[in-house]
Amino acid sequence: MINLNMSTMIYVPVKQVFDFLSTPENDFQWQYGTLATASLPKTSDAMQTFFRSIGHLMGRRNLSTFEVTDYELNEKYGFKSLSGPVHSRTSYILESVNGRTRVHIFIQASAPHFFHITERLLWRTMKIQLEENVAMLKTILEQNSTPSKRNHTASKSENELEGMEKAAP
Repeated sequence: MINLNMSTMIYVPVKQVFDFLSTPENDFQWQYGTLATASLPKTSDAMQTFFRSIGHLMGRRNLSTFEVTDYELNEKYGFKSLSGPVHSRTSYILESVNGRTRVHIFIQASAPHFFHITERLLWRTMKIQLEENVAMLKTILEQNSTPSKRNHTASKSENELEGMEKAAP
């Protein structure tokens, strides 16, 4: 099992950070290897929230489905994978500190059948990727007081999502 933990201070209010992090469609803007992400429509009797993501990991393209497991407004957002080559659980814990936001990120992951890679290699790749992702997240949020949920590259990514929203897992 791979465990990654990281914290950073982002110099914007907690609401802005939470809103950006908890919107899956923003993932491609700051997560290395993410090509597109879309929330899946809820069924009338479903309490759960799901989203799908198309991305690259170690040179391989994959489609994964996730379930939102934690949602506490402006405090906590978490999700777990339901499909894809990597089994993971991710949590973001946010704290307001004098108008800024401290973000704690916790990731647990394993890849039992991902092309026979070693857990050490996957850990190293994920650690570097997390560091790059957090730097990008910080840059985007601090440079833009109201970050766009989409930019000009979204339309290209949206084409790849056609058909992803057909059914929740």
